[in-house]
Parts: sequence; C-alpha cells; structure tokens
Amino acid sequence: MDISFWILQLLNALQLSMLLFLLSVGLTVIFGLMHFVNLAHGALYALGAYIAASVAASMGYWAGVLVAPFAVAVLGLILYQFLIKRMRSSGPMAQVLVTFGLIFALLDITRLIWGDLALALDVPELLAGRVSIGGIEYPVYRFFVMAVGLVALVVLHLMLTKTQLGAMIRAGVDNDKMAACLGINVERLFFLVFCVGCALAGLAGAVAAPLLSVVPEMGVDILIPTLIVIVIGGLGSLKGAIVGSLIYGFVQTFGAVFAPQLASVMIYVLLALVLVMRPSGLFPAKGG
Repeated sequence: MDISFWILQLLNALQLSMLLFLLSVGLTVIFGLMHFVNLAHGALYALGAYIAASVAASMGYWAGVLVAPFAVAVLGLILYQFLIKRMRSSGPMAQVLVTFGLIFALLDITRLIWGDLALALDVPELLAGRVSIGGIEYPVYRFFVMAVGLVALVVLHLMLTKTQLGAMIRAGVDNDKMAACLGINVERLFFLVFCVGCALAGLAGAVAAPLLSVVPEMGVDILIPTLIVIVIGGLGSLKGAIVGSLIYGFVQTFGAVFAPQLASVMIYVLLALVLVMRPSGLFPAKGG
C-alpha cells in the first residue's frame, strides 16, 4: 500500500464526513434548541434525494439541487404546524414513537409517488471529470460534496457567531426559558431552525443522490450514523456536529482498511466509550 492508497482513503473519509455533517448539523441544532427527538430527519433526506432526481430529469442537476432543499423545507413547515408543534410539550418517548411512525408514513408516501425502483441522478457535466492528486484520479464531484459541506460549515459558523439571529439561537440552546424572558420569540426561533434543519436534510439528499442509489430505504439507512454523530459530538453544537462527523467518517473508512471484519463494530465501541466518559458528548452546547 503506497501513499496514493492512503490519500484515497483520506479523501473518502473527508467526503463521507462532510455528507454526514450536512445531515447531522440541522438535526443537532433542532435537538439542542427544541429538545425534540425528530427521528424522521432521515426520511426528509431521502425525500430531498427523490425530489432532486425528479427535477433534474427534466430541468437539469442544478435545478434539482436548488429545488430539493426548498421543497423539503416546505414539507418541514407543514410537519411543524400540524404535528411537531403539538408534540413539543410531550415527553421524549411520545416524540420518539410519533416520529418513528412518521418515518414509515413518509417511506410509504415515497413508494406511492416514485415506486420501489431505484432512481439515478447523473453528475453534471461541469463536475463529471477527475482530478489527479498524489498519483490517483479522484472524481471532481466528490470534491464538490466536500466543498458544499465546508461552505455550509463556514456559513453556519458566521451566522451563529456574527449575527443577532445566531446570538438568539445560541441563547435559546443554552437556556430557552431565560431567552424567552429576555424578549426573544423562542417559538418563532424554533420554527425557523426546524425549517432550516429540514432544508439542510434536503440539500444533503440532493448532493448524495449521484453517489448513491436513490431508494426509499436510504433515509432509514442514514439515520443511525447521523444519531451516532450527534451523540459523539454533543447536542446543539456546530463544533460537535463537524467533530462527530469527522470521527465517524475516519473510523468507518480506515476501520474498513485495518480491520474489515470489525469495521461495523468499531464505531459502536467508540460510541459506548464516549457515552461512558462524556455522556453529553465531546462538545455539547451549554444547554445540551
């Protein structure tokens, strides 16, 4: 195994990490701010992939990538108004049961609309080539996925740390009751964060579609890795989301190289160790 092999594994780990970050960051802030367990987040990711593939078939890839986050955000708006808002005062067990049922409801809706056959989303011509790096040819599209994740990280960091809205979100995560006493419209903040989280799930589905087969079960398959990322990183934390994503991506990728028989177990061992030593995660928000 020469240096090009390790460069390839490093790039694969980064690409997986950035894709998981796009999906987990919206969910972790929803968890941290709203204290709401939304297990249906993965189903929204799958819907984003399906919407992107359907729109791209007639209008091109870029139209699909733009439409998917907006469409999933609209669906999130509907879910919030008619279901999530009513369930916020319920306990975690009720939230888990309702959103777990919502997974299968959205799964069946997806099958009714698109069927069980896998859809494909072609890589756009602009991103269809390969780049030579360290003696290997690596797809340009995978660099694009990394770039999307990095841009999302920078934008969210600047928004959370440099804007008044970000300060209100941080205050709500730290102590939502005190934030309400200071005059922050926490309910409106909850609504905005939930819709943004849904849009990020749709974006993750759209950019993942050319890499994976677009099937109804893809939302269920990605749910466990996303929850592992959130638990390792810490609830409500942007730093926790990116660190948890990088840990998962590198452990999963390099675990398959060093110990292929144990690759699927290693991340769960790491999760158990984190829960024992730091039950709130590595970088939880103050309110987490």
